Amino acid sequence: MQMDFSHWMALESAMHGDQSRRRFSRTTLRRIWDFARPHRRALAGFLGLSVGTAVLTVATPVLAGQVVDEIVDGQDRGRVIGLAVVIAVVALFDAVVSIGERWQSAKIGEGLILDLRRAVFGHVQRMPVAFFTRTRTGALVSRLNNDVIGAQRAFTWTLSGVVSNVIALALALAVMLGLSWQITVLALVLLPVFVIPARRMGARLAHLEREAADLNSAMTTQMTERFSAPGATLVKLFGRPNREASEFGARAERVARIGVRTAMGQYVFMAALSLVSALALALVYGLGGYMALAGEIEAGTIVTLALLLTQLYAPLTALASARVDAMTAIVSFERVFEVLDMTPLIDERPDPVAMPDGPVSVELDEVRFAYPSADRVSLASLEEVATLDTRGGTEVLHGVSFRVEPGQMVALVGTSGSGKSTIASLVPRLYDVDGGAVRLGGVDVRDLSFDDIRATIGMVTQDGHLFHDTVAENLRFARPDATDDELWDALRRARLADLVESLPDGLDTVVGERGYRFSGGERQRLTIARILLAEPRVVILDEATASLDSTSEAAVQAALTDALAGRTAIVIAHRLSTIRRADVILVVEHGRIVERGTHGELLAAAGRYAELHRTQFAADAAAVSKATDSDDSDDEVDDAAPPIEAVA
Repeated sequence: MQMDFSHWMALESAMHGDQSRRRFSRTTLRRIWDFARPHRRALAGFLGLSVGTAVLTVATPVLAGQVVDEIVDGQDRGRVIGLAVVIAVVALFDAVVSIGERWQSAKIGEGLILDLRRAVFGHVQRMPVAFFTRTRTGALVSRLNNDVIGAQRAFTWTLSGVVSNVIALALALAVMLGLSWQITVLALVLLPVFVIPARRMGARLAHLEREAADLNSAMTTQMTERFSAPGATLVKLFGRPNREASEFGARAERVARIGVRTAMGQYVFMAALSLVSALALALVYGLGGYMALAGEIEAGTIVTLALLLTQLYAPLTALASARVDAMTAIVSFERVFEVLDMTPLIDERPDPVAMPDGPVSVELDEVRFAYPSADRVSLASLEEVATLDTRGGTEVLHGVSFRVEPGQMVALVGTSGSGKSTIASLVPRLYDVDGGAVRLGGVDVRDLSFDDIRATIGMVTQDGHLFHDTVAENLRFARPDATDDELWDALRRARLADLVESLPDGLDTVVGERGYRFSGGERQRLTIARILLAEPRVVILDEATASLDSTSEAAVQAALTDALAGRTAIVIAHRLSTIRRADVILVVEHGRIVERGTHGELLAAAGRYAELHRTQFAADAAAVSKATDSDDSDDEVDDAAPPIEAVA
């Protein structure tokens, strides 16, 4: 190990010194071993190669000293050449062993990263929707990146470093003490001068590193929010770009200043430690030369001691910081385990009931529900807050009961916040009820497998989400094995085939982040095409046309007519044209169903629905007859978005 590199690693370890007061958790260590167990053979080989590297590192100085002795004696040229050949062979073996060690290190490290990422990603996928509504995406992604890599460092860096440094230190000390215990002890007196500056300088630089990390995190958050399509639009409409740029520039300038101070601190540290090393070498040469002239030791011994000394400080400093390195890695493991230890509120039965064949009914039976509090679904570190919000647990649905017969359409109406969307989210089991039951085809959804629920229910929300991928891949998200012909059929039924055919890349057109290269109506019809491709037996529409203008809504409504044909449907609607087609209308207020019946029956009852009709639907009522009499407006121009041809 080269001296400069050893100094650098000493500084890196010292910069995490604030972790040294933490205690090792036996439970954490056992869990770490559970992840390491599949790699135990590779670990054994890796440690063996590390030992080999340490032995070869000590062998070279010893051989160099013997060469010097032979040169001084000047009697056996062949032995000098032989020793030189041995040194070359040792160097060759050292290179080969180092390559093997690096290969094993990479294999173990990448394997561990793979295992951890699979475990965290799979576990996060099982978390309820409430988890994602609270968690900051960047903080969660960091667990899959920074913390997983930090945990991997325990095996590929700290573990091998401890083993190789212990062996190298033991061998170097043994050889040095055997050659001259006086010089060895005197050289070690300078060790505190080597280690103490590393700890003090490291603490100062650690503060700067943490500040830089916080500033970089703030800049990343600002860029993520401002560079998204909705964020950029908001800044252009209401923001102050100069102020945004000024705030970002101030943070970037502070990071730059910290970078300069850190670089100078590191350089001063390296220079100081190099000076200490030089002083130690001077001591060896001075005292050793004096003893050699006195005939107490050989000249080659001085060379061996000097070379071993340069390798002695490196493992000593590394081992002094080994606990810090280990705790840093363990902290990363603990942050990963923190996510893995979160218990999903919604889990699948080990022996789920099979979903019955044929048309499916939907039934809510005395359903009671309260949104879970933060401590049940989130972590303060993932929300980036000091303490979790304690609010939650207030019941929002109070004994809701209704039944949707197979092939029937039921409309939910009511004021904002009345509980309509909550009801819709319970049917596909995005949340679990606190009381009562939700049944599909007579079977409690808690007894069904997740695959059966997904295959049975299709849902279109007000803001149908699309991935930054092609049209084809967004559609195949619902059915991966769908052929191109089936994709085109779904697009035709969604009244979107003509548009996609007109695009230069057709099905291979990238829709952009969240589908923002398409207009609102086009995005909705694409999500409807996805539903048509999945062919669910139950369709839930949660205000699927709420954000569209009348022209776009006409095209979407035509697509929805095909999507709902012959299927059991629950529709949350704000347009009278949709509501009037429902077989049954349920009026929801304050988490209760206060009225039910057809459009005509509820108007005649002159109750809450009639009041909503007068207030919310009055403007829409005049257009209902016109929209009903007109043909399906399949090919009308969509709402104001840039032409897809211009951005595809």
